[in-house]
Amino acid sequence: MCGIVGGVAQRDVADILVEGLRRLEYRGYDSAGVAVIGNDNNLQRVRRLGKVQELANALTETPTSGGTGIAHTRWATHGVPSETNAHPHVSSDNIAVVHNGIIENHQELKAQLRALGYVFVSETDTEVIAHLVHHELKTSDSLLRAVQSASKQFEGAYGTVIMDTNDKDRVVAARSGSPLVIGYGLGENFLASDMMALLPVTRRFSFLEEGDVAEITRFDVNIFDKDGNSVEREISEASVSHDAGDKGEYRHYMLKETYEQPTAIRNTLEGRFSEGKINGDAFGENADEIFKDIEHVQIIACGTSYHSGMVARYWLEQHAGVSCNIEIASEFRYRKSFVPKNALIVTISQSGETADTLAALRLAKDLGYRASLSICNVAGSSLVRESDLAFMTKAGAEIGVASTKAFTTQLVGLMMMTIAIGQHKAMDEATQKQLVSSLMTLPNKLEEVLSLASEIENLAEDFADKQHSLFLGRGDQYPIAMEGALKLKEISYIHAEAYAAGELKHGPLALIDADMPVIVVAPQNDLIEKLKSNVEEVRARGGLMYVFADIDAKFASDDTMKVINVPHCDEAIAPIVYTLPLQLLSYYVAIIKGTDVDQPRNLAKSVTVE
Repeated sequence: MCGIVGGVAQRDVADILVEGLRRLEYRGYDSAGVAVIGNDNNLQRVRRLGKVQELANALTETPTSGGTGIAHTRWATHGVPSETNAHPHVSSDNIAVVHNGIIENHQELKAQLRALGYVFVSETDTEVIAHLVHHELKTSDSLLRAVQSASKQFEGAYGTVIMDTNDKDRVVAARSGSPLVIGYGLGENFLASDMMALLPVTRRFSFLEEGDVAEITRFDVNIFDKDGNSVEREISEASVSHDAGDKGEYRHYMLKETYEQPTAIRNTLEGRFSEGKINGDAFGENADEIFKDIEHVQIIACGTSYHSGMVARYWLEQHAGVSCNIEIASEFRYRKSFVPKNALIVTISQSGETADTLAALRLAKDLGYRASLSICNVAGSSLVRESDLAFMTKAGAEIGVASTKAFTTQLVGLMMMTIAIGQHKAMDEATQKQLVSSLMTLPNKLEEVLSLASEIENLAEDFADKQHSLFLGRGDQYPIAMEGALKLKEISYIHAEAYAAGELKHGPLALIDADMPVIVVAPQNDLIEKLKSNVEEVRARGGLMYVFADIDAKFASDDTMKVINVPHCDEAIAPIVYTLPLQLLSYYVAIIKGTDVDQPRNLAKSVTVE
């Protein structure tokens, strides 16, 4: 969602801050701004509605100079997208603030501050931080103390960075619920909401923990925990690399990342098998001991990750003989739930910073789950650090807001988890070998599927004038239909719904007509004849069908049905294989519709607020 970059250096930092914002553009935003303390201690602030390039153009026209600064890309929560609501926000021309998250008690704080004479010029919750810190400075001996005092009054989630023109060689950061990372340089230090923003200037990072407040100067970083005690946070060297401008031969990041999936999955699989079995350490220390005890799995996730968890429920119960529930994180948080004996809580998130999923993990720990496991793409993220076990998907940086390779590598990780748990449960050796063998064939099978791109591109032309669509699947393909519908609505803005195909007679058939395309995923499995009957129900009512079918399933194109033959694959990996045609379909439909594929409207890559 929102992006933060800040720094304290001897050199001018404005260009560094703007480049950092560019590297966070994939997160989604509607405005951008920067504030720098000049050499004469004046506050130079520039904000613009729209893309970071608009801000960069404005800075060219109004150059800023100074070694201490903060910058921000905003994803609107309180107040419409506008220059007035864009960050940084200021108080009395000396305090400047950037903020991710939501201050839930901002209305009460605003009333108190207005009574003290403060005037609010924006509609945001963030402006209360600037004024409250300014007020606390009147009775504090430093900016650090003022921020520590102010942060105790905030309710909600925040990652915030504050600077004071009267103390121009330092910034202070506070973190509660919204991630912040510190980047260590030589004679300069930086911070950001994502280390990707800082890779051009450093590769040494530490992550702030919940409740931490950090004071950052050119030469020192001092971190204090929620109780005000001085603490050390581990500094690690980043191995990730990412050039925000490198799409290679591809028009969009989403297409590039779709084609990267065979390689990404090879990376997910690499080094995690020994003699045909899953290495327990793929999930962390003592994973095998924990998995032996597990009798139930509770999966928590949001969005695309929720769909991967839905597939895993089929796998766990069918292959491992372990019961499984899957729930949306925001729902799990706000209901009373029963915790079965020896239950494992599994959280799934690309970023590892998804606010609802992280809060659900913390709740689960209090509820008494046997252990926690995260399936995640970002080492060092909050979800990984706070879980007992972690499986890193190794998908590499995913820039497109609509998830592609993060989703399929999550599925691979969940299949591996199924095998690892099943090794200690009901799974026989023959099933284990067959599942492992299927996973090993997966990268090559996906390369075969990608060869269908031109055929799918031609099919997408039929959607140019469509406003609604229906996706159908059965068994573990039902969540894949849900994921296909999500992708189409995310990037083409076509309304799309997904149903288990057996539910057609219970309502959805009322929607069927020639203007409602119906997309079907049809692998060759025990449910294929049932699915064919569902297809006939749609055709009998004048529906237009688009079927992605196993070449052995014997579907044939005619005036009412277009069939894309998908290479035959083992049933176990079919959910992963059939994901790619739906990704390609949504991409090419979005191209025809002329939408912003990588940064669709109103959406963000990393959802760090509730």
